[in-house]
Amino acid sequence: MAFAKVTEIIKESPAFTALTDLAAERLGGKVLYSTDDFFAEKENLILPTRGIFITDKYTDRGKWMDGWESRRKRTPGNDWAVIQLGVSGKISGFDIDTNFFLGNHPPHASVEAINLSNADGITDWENLAWKELLPKSHLDAGSQNFYECESNEIFTHLRLHIYPDGGVARFRVYGEVFKNWDAVSANETIDLTAAINGGQAIACNDMFFSAMSNLIMPNRGANMGDGWETKRNRTPNNRDWVILKLAQRGTVDKIVVDTCHFKGNYPDSCSIECCVSDNDDYVIDGGNWQVLLPQQKLSADNGHEFVKEINTHSGITHVRLSIFPDGGISRLRLFGKINK
Repeated sequence: MAFAKVTEIIKESPAFTALTDLAAERLGGKVLYSTDDFFAEKENLILPTRGIFITDKYTDRGKWMDGWESRRKRTPGNDWAVIQLGVSGKISGFDIDTNFFLGNHPPHASVEAINLSNADGITDWENLAWKELLPKSHLDAGSQNFYECESNEIFTHLRLHIYPDGGVARFRVYGEVFKNWDAVSANETIDLTAAINGGQAIACNDMFFSAMSNLIMPNRGANMGDGWETKRNRTPNNRDWVILKLAQRGTVDKIVVDTCHFKGNYPDSCSIECCVSDNDDYVIDGGNWQVLLPQQKLSADNGHEFVKEINTHSGITHVRLSIFPDGGISRLRLFGKINK
């Protein structure tokens, strides 16, 4: 198998990529089936970060590739894979990323979707009532390929088709998390900012080393890259900040600020403000912020819990975490109750 010189086409990310990747493995996404993953495993499709390339790495089946890659097809038809979303939701767009797949990328792809209450035991995936979300569309080699989706339906599973065969590094499914809030009681404590509940990181002043969306991912951070980290700032009295939109309006009973893995680069201290608004732009542009958690000292590689320190408040919709002067936070948890 011949490989061309490794290059990358840079494309501007559309607005929908700021939404939650519903298929992400760390949100619980799974690749349940593929027609063929001879060269590279289907599970790679939903891993974090873009695919990488290691020049001299081979397996007993050929060149090691960081993605899903099928054999050269010598029979009619095309290859496809079934992805179970980590959280069901309304889909706004796709990124079919062929990063480092150059002489072996599929020329075209399409996407279908379905809403299944229970997928256990399904083996005849090709015979389900799939709905087409993306018709057969062109793919560039070694590149992110962005496509919008205009459906307002809620889906749980997708089928990614490639034509006729080849390799895709990553498959991102951006959209809004669906959660049945009628099933959540007013007395139930939940993480109001968690991505799996529909929380979103919507703005920050700096995420030089790692993305703000990591703050609201499940579990503790896997490593220092799995958090929100800003660059070193030499300005006196600097403050870096990030704004999070809660999954639902609610009141906060406990806050966890986790600096897991951040040892020589954790912030000296932090504070949290809150506000109420149905307009994200208003919040980002100014907002009417009130202090939720006064400035608190932080320590390295530690989960900091605050309860008594939280100021009395009514229902809120957004929070702004400020760190002084800069550094990294792995996770932010706001445990509380929704307003019914």
